[in-house]
Amino acid sequence: MKQVYTSIDIGSDTIKVVTCELYKNKLNLLAASKAKSEGIKRGLIVDPNKVAYSIKKAIYEVETQLGIKVKKVITNIPSYFNEFAMVSGEVEIAVDEFGNPGTVTGNDISKVLQVAVKSKMTSAREIVAILPVDFQIDGVAGIVDPKGYTGSILKVRGIIITVPVKNVYSVLSLLESIGIETVEISLSSIGDMYALKDKFMNNKVGAIVNIGSETTTVSLYNKTLPLKSSIIQLGGSSVDNDLMYMYKLDKESAIKIKERFALAHKMNANVGDLYECININGESIKVNQYEVSEVVQARLEELMGLVKQEIEILTNRELEYIVFTGGISNMHNFNEIIGAFFGTCAIIGNVKIVGLRNNKYSTAIGNMMYFINKLELKGKNYSMLSRSEEEEMSSVKRNIASGSETMLGKVFGYFFNE
Repeated sequence: MKQVYTSIDIGSDTIKVVTCELYKNKLNLLAASKAKSEGIKRGLIVDPNKVAYSIKKAIYEVETQLGIKVKKVITNIPSYFNEFAMVSGEVEIAVDEFGNPGTVTGNDISKVLQVAVKSKMTSAREIVAILPVDFQIDGVAGIVDPKGYTGSILKVRGIIITVPVKNVYSVLSLLESIGIETVEISLSSIGDMYALKDKFMNNKVGAIVNIGSETTTVSLYNKTLPLKSSIIQLGGSSVDNDLMYMYKLDKESAIKIKERFALAHKMNANVGDLYECININGESIKVNQYEVSEVVQARLEELMGLVKQEIEILTNRELEYIVFTGGISNMHNFNEIIGAFFGTCAIIGNVKIVGLRNNKYSTAIGNMMYFINKLELKGKNYSMLSRSEEEEMSSVKRNIASGSETMLGKVFGYFFNE
């Protein structure tokens, strides 16, 4: 069967939906969409009916591209009040029919992870993930994937992440109400790492900063495993609000100026480069790039100052990398802002799926990669599509390939294990 997965990122500004196929260890983009969020405030659901409408709108666009119904998804949940803890567990490996040491299977891995989290389960908190640090077999430590090893005792060390129960069920119950089954939950701190990590980060201590619309998440990592995270109550929409106030613009016009005209740092801005638009009074105005970029830069510098403070609270260690993601990190000259505050260790993230190189999709794509990695560790195969749905999608794909310019007409591959 085709291994097809759909991931949804429920953000304060937009709902992002991505569908990919894993084929011969390549993650291929099939469809992607986004819809304006309604009913979400600072990452939390405040009006379920409005959120449901936004989600259905984003999913419908993907369904139109694929020619099938989206019934199952991987989703992110709010990160508020998350907790990280080290856990460990061990299980006996069943001997073979001749009484010899047994061979570790995916089921053994599932069992030892269940044992590790058992002591941390409470009625007030929900387990989002357990991320293995390493495995040990009969005293031999440092094993990343123990499948196929032989021995008597399998042990694991891992990091468990929990959140308040309401964080999980506010999202799951909403998706269920519109006929969507959730097969996996995750956090932006997990997804962003899977989407953005490279070999350099494997043995380093660093941070990923995801600048959302209304909040910014700062996550600390050691060897790509999340250790802590915190949320700053300031995001990219503050830039929109500043532009709206300065030039008496509606929100849509402010966003267009930010995304199409302004620079994140004024150093390369041109006074003679003008942008004409209509303000809320119906007047035609012209704004120059230098002044607009000054407004943007001032707000981003405030945000960078808060990020720097938050990193200092999270750790007193010197970080070897700080990766920035989120939609606003796509702005021209954004590297000048982060370089001024954090030096050469600060870089802009790079989502590695061709055809979707936009950092606003990092959480949705990364959560899918996390789910695939989890399946591989446990030796499982899974697809969100039935055989009949695969046939329907293949039929649509053949028709689109004959001339359409939609996502299905351009399937790109990404080596997941690079």
